[in-house]
Amino acid sequence: MAGGGVGGMVAALLLARDGHDVRIYERLPRLGGKLAEHRRDGFTFSIGPSLLTLPGLFLDLGVPLDLLELDELCRYRFADGSTLSTYRDPERTAEAVDRLAPGEGRGWRAFHRWAERCLDASTRTFFAGPLSGPVVEPPFRPAGQRLGESASGEPGRPLPRPRPGDLLAVAPGRTLHGLACRFFRDARLRQYVGRYATYAGSNPYRAPAALGCVPAIEHGDGGWYVRGGLPRLADALAASLDKAGVEVRLETEITEVLAGAERVVGVRTALGEVVRADIVIVNADAAALYGRLLPDRARLRRIARLGLSSSAFLMLAAVEGRTEGLPHHSVVFSADCRREFGDIFERRRPPEDPTVYIGCPAVADDTQAPAGAESWSMLVNVPAGDPGRWPRPPEAYAELVLERLASRGHDLSGRLRFLDLLTPADLRDRYGAWGGAIYGGAYGGPFAPFRRPGNRGPRRGLYLVGGSVHPGGGLPLVAMGGRIVAALVRRDFPRSAGHPGKASR
Repeated sequence: MAGGGVGGMVAALLLARDGHDVRIYERLPRLGGKLAEHRRDGFTFSIGPSLLTLPGLFLDLGVPLDLLELDELCRYRFADGSTLSTYRDPERTAEAVDRLAPGEGRGWRAFHRWAERCLDASTRTFFAGPLSGPVVEPPFRPAGQRLGESASGEPGRPLPRPRPGDLLAVAPGRTLHGLACRFFRDARLRQYVGRYATYAGSNPYRAPAALGCVPAIEHGDGGWYVRGGLPRLADALAASLDKAGVEVRLETEITEVLAGAERVVGVRTALGEVVRADIVIVNADAAALYGRLLPDRARLRRIARLGLSSSAFLMLAAVEGRTEGLPHHSVVFSADCRREFGDIFERRRPPEDPTVYIGCPAVADDTQAPAGAESWSMLVNVPAGDPGRWPRPPEAYAELVLERLASRGHDLSGRLRFLDLLTPADLRDRYGAWGGAIYGGAYGGPFAPFRRPGNRGPRRGLYLVGGSVHPGGGLPLVAMGGRIVAALVRRDFPRSAGHPGKASR
């Protein structure tokens, strides 16, 4: 296994339990990839995912998690000062929508019903198999299954069967913004729906409507926090790998995938060690695989045609005092979302009027900051690429963001103990992300998800997993990707055929 992100850890765990001899090589000093944290002076900040959805993907693997379910999923503040809180309960959310924009609650209920149908169809198709072949995985959470019951894809479980209406259920050819316009008249609610494009690092005016299935996940299975911070999920996975007998080599970089004309034969480390392997799973950016580890110009060109997803500008603020009424998750919207996304994806510069996500885990977990203080992780979507080309340097841009927040009810003047910054260059250098892009290629166009790199590589025994490949980025999707890859290995190298069961060894 080249790389130890969450998707790779899931695949490694499943394969080890199948009896394969699995070894993980990770360049960083810990497993988990972007599911990481930053600590300073008693403050802890999540610098990757901050909300867990579909926790059953991990619980049914026997990964122990101490979970807290959130009632208020997120509070949105619009430029005019109005707010919308969304809740675990869909009906309560619909009532909140009606309070914001009288009469629009009916549209939200219709939108949520559409999202449920879209998710149901995607579960049987897009989420259940590779792009290059038929479905190989059962649904991630069969209807009626209680959270935590087994759904780990044991042999013999029936596979999901696509239905004739599944393609129409995902609104093919429609953008996410077009979907929002179908259900809502109020511009603020259209902006709220467009926010789901950023979950995939994309532009709602070009991203596929299928991203609108996310509310069905959030309001269906809920939004969860892992006590101690989301990186404890990576720690729990690492412990499960150790229990399963997976060997982990930290601070060991893979520099080459070794392959003949038809199949892989192993990997080479930065120290020059050649490791023979029957199966190599690459849990790294697909552009890194086809650009450096196993060069393939044609595949690299196809990736380049997708364009880069957005990146992130992270502001990690140690805040003095407690903020009355602040929720765990909040979003402060820009005044002009079309201009904002135009800045990011067309003009390739940080938006002058950005939308800012604020995560404050101290609301639910007092281990994340000293007594009487808060740790704020503030995220702004910015273009991937070199921040040295921004119109203003990162420090000056941070001041602009703080000014925008102050004008919209979040004034941190006189409350900051320190402010640490992470830019696209940090994501590029730390995680090998293509240009610092969070999700590899962007979802640019209604059919872009089907043009992402697949899970099976161009040589027998080569597989890809992670946020830059099918089915996409974010904790649930990379976990699904890990399950898909494990199922592909089962199909391609059946143990009954006497295969020695060596993966990345």
